[in-house]
Amino acid sequence: MTITLEQAQTIVRAALEHGTEQGFNPLTVAVLDPGGALVALGRQDGSGHLRPDIAVAKAWGVLGLGMTNRAIAARAADSPEFFTSVATLAGGRILSVPGGVFIRDGERRLLGAVGVTGDLSLNDEAAALAGIAAAGLVAETGAED
Repeated sequence: MTITLEQAQTIVRAALEHGTEQGFNPLTVAVLDPGGALVALGRQDGSGHLRPDIAVAKAWGVLGLGMTNRAIAARAADSPEFFTSVATLAGGRILSVPGGVFIRDGERRLLGAVGVTGDLSLNDEAAALAGIAAAGLVAETGAED
């Protein structure tokens, strides 16, 4: 199973709309399939030129390590040398801050991940959650535990 283009575009659109409604800084949203391939990307006017890379890294990192951003952050805090080594190995495509969220279907099967960047990390994550909910899918951030 994988996320569809229609679902990915819904996530991007709804996440960007959420950011606008909440008065967030301009956002960039990337949706990846379970293998880490980019399915959809949206970048609001005024979002910095590095934001697409950051959004992809947030999503790619959770997929690549198979753990939430919160678990990655805990690992990085407990073992900075592990995180540095993994980030180097991954070409910098792993971040340890909220904003990278697993996307699951109603049966908890992995469909992909979304990465959002542009505002405070928790606001980025809130936009991702809004996008996933709008697509009728289930988010996993690690905060559910």
